[in-house]
Amino acid sequence: MLIIQKSDVIPSEITTKENFENRRTFIKAAGASLVTASGIFTGLIHHSAQALPNKQKISGYVKTKFGADEKLTPYDDVTTYNNYYEFGTGKSEPAIESKLFKPSPWTLSIEGAVKKNKQIGIEDLFKLSPLEERIYRMRCVEGWSMVIPWIGLPLSKLIQWAEPTANAKFVEFISLSDDRMMPGQRIQVLDWPYVEGLRMDEAMNPLTIMALGMYGEVLPNQNGAPLRLVVPWKYGFKGSKAIVKIRFTETMPKTSWVKAGPSEYGFYANVNPNVDHPRWTQSSERRIGGGLFTPRIKTQMFNGYAEQVGQLYSGMDLSKNF
Repeated sequence: MLIIQKSDVIPSEITTKENFENRRTFIKAAGASLVTASGIFTGLIHHSAQALPNKQKISGYVKTKFGADEKLTPYDDVTTYNNYYEFGTGKSEPAIESKLFKPSPWTLSIEGAVKKNKQIGIEDLFKLSPLEERIYRMRCVEGWSMVIPWIGLPLSKLIQWAEPTANAKFVEFISLSDDRMMPGQRIQVLDWPYVEGLRMDEAMNPLTIMALGMYGEVLPNQNGAPLRLVVPWKYGFKGSKAIVKIRFTETMPKTSWVKAGPSEYGFYANVNPNVDHPRWTQSSERRIGGGLFTPRIKTQMFNGYAEQVGQLYSGMDLSKNF
């Protein structure tokens, strides 16, 4: 299958072939190709959405001041340049290989250190709090970034509904494992299902949201439909997609990339321009969608959200707790 890269992205500045192969020295070798899943695509019909041929509008959400002065990354770039290994390791593969993914019906399970285990359907989940639009910067550990207008609700509202006990110190997010709809899972690029986690105070921070949409529409499959985690001061791989289970734990979860490369990917994964990844500088970034000759920009500590989250890491050595 011929994969054409976006014209404004210089592959050598993002992930070179050599770097990509190096990144996978600690994970199992992939097969030669991915097979497209079979089935008929069914879009998520949300109680506040109107069904359109390929896109579904969301109404009734509140626009906030978050990122109001930011220049948005074009929608086409955000939906065709993705890291989503469940649908392939190439940037353009998720938009192709996720077309048959079915994000409805969808049920989220709540387990672990809670008063009682619960389940909630996607429609009821997003009735827990008014939907908000938050324009956030998104920074990938590979050295590129975007600005995206997410629509969702504060994760804290869902946590309050879940009623965790005093033993809950961490929140674990588990994504869907289904190689019929996610052909990338037929190869062991990672140990499926995808697992991520946050410390409880990180999860409760007002910036952390559960997103169901972006650009005024429900999430496209390749961007994590029907719901995904958005933590704007952390690298993008912390943003679990297609979440089916949230587990509250007393101990730190063993997350997917920490398992795959513990010397290269930390649990906290805070954006930090002072600590380079072994293969990618973190001091600067290339903003996707700006054109071929757009200069790199300086990366900000905590991706520019230090005022809101810096206190969470007071006293921590962020060069070691990466």
